[in-house]
Amino acid sequence: MTAVDSPASLPGAADGVPLKRWLAVIAMAVGTFALVTVESLPVGLLPLVGGSLDVSQGTAGLMVTVPGLVASLTAPLLPVVIRRMDRRTVLLCLIVLMVAANALSALAPDFTTLLVSRFLVGISIGGFWALAAGLAVRLVPQRYVPRAVSLVFGGATAANVLGVPAGTLIGGLTDWRVAFAAVGGLGVLVFVALLSLLPSLPAEQAVRLRTLPEQFRNPVVRAGVLATFLLVSGHYAAFTYVSPILQDVSGLGEGTVGPLLLGFGVAGIVGNFLAGAAAERDIRATVVTISVLLGAVLAAFPLLGRTPVGGIVLLIGWGLAFGSVPVSVQTWILKSAPASAEAATALNTSMFNLAIALGALFGGIVANYLAVSGVLALGALLTLLTSLALWSTRRA
Repeated sequence: MTAVDSPASLPGAADGVPLKRWLAVIAMAVGTFALVTVESLPVGLLPLVGGSLDVSQGTAGLMVTVPGLVASLTAPLLPVVIRRMDRRTVLLCLIVLMVAANALSALAPDFTTLLVSRFLVGISIGGFWALAAGLAVRLVPQRYVPRAVSLVFGGATAANVLGVPAGTLIGGLTDWRVAFAAVGGLGVLVFVALLSLLPSLPAEQAVRLRTLPEQFRNPVVRAGVLATFLLVSGHYAAFTYVSPILQDVSGLGEGTVGPLLLGFGVAGIVGNFLAGAAAERDIRATVVTISVLLGAVLAAFPLLGRTPVGGIVLLIGWGLAFGSVPVSVQTWILKSAPASAEAATALNTSMFNLAIALGALFGGIVANYLAVSGVLALGALLTLLTSLALWSTRRA
């Protein structure tokens, strides 16, 4: 930790953390909320976009795959490219890029243009995620780091509570283009908040390209990155197609998807803060428990989710399990690489977004050529493999 992490080094922080610092952390959490909403927004709009632009649901799923792939490349490379640039300036530029990309999405005349806008979204997502968690911990004393990390990643979980359901509802009541425009408007507010609240955050050290693969020498980091990939890819293989799953498997109406995703997200918020507390006590047990719960829910869905009630109950359990993932895997990474938090976080963010892209891609292949319930089996298999990934670090 640097001097800025000491309570005495924070202006007026002799008895605590200045309010402006916590407000800056909250602003970054809202930024994470906006970006994750943008990334996952197509999940609830696939039928609308597909029908409007005359593409299949599997093809429409590329709206999730493309930004995920781009973000997975941006996350490790951006810290290298920006070198010693003030991180505050970089975050502001990434938010501006997100706003511009959403404007292009809202105006896209065809699916190709829409994918170009999603490419730009991927750059902003990968960069913001790679920097946000590492910067949040610099704003507060060390004893408040878990709380700050939970807040930042709580924004990601809250995106499932408010962002995706609200976007789905707006798109259903008006037009899918309005949903993208609305998130762009939120990005403008985030820009203003960060501009007002975030202090100058000069780079502590330049991240060099060789620093990233060096993280793999740490077996605990390797296991955490692999766990991230398996949990997130398994989730998105199925969740990208949650709307047709709820309609085709559980027999729920299209109009119920938005409100049900709200319930999914509320459960995710609960899971986020429960996991944040549990991870401080035993991070390994926390991640293993999450993998077992998530895998069990996905595996049970084709069997126990064939009624509306069964589908709703399992969806809530799904939200509880996946809401625990972001804060848990990030806590794992911060604990395993405290001396190189920015590089390790960038690497894990890259894997997180690569997992989103590949999960959505392979889920799309399964959805196109097999029954939609097949994506649930794929998701269950991937998430249950996480326990094997963690076994390699049992003595570390």
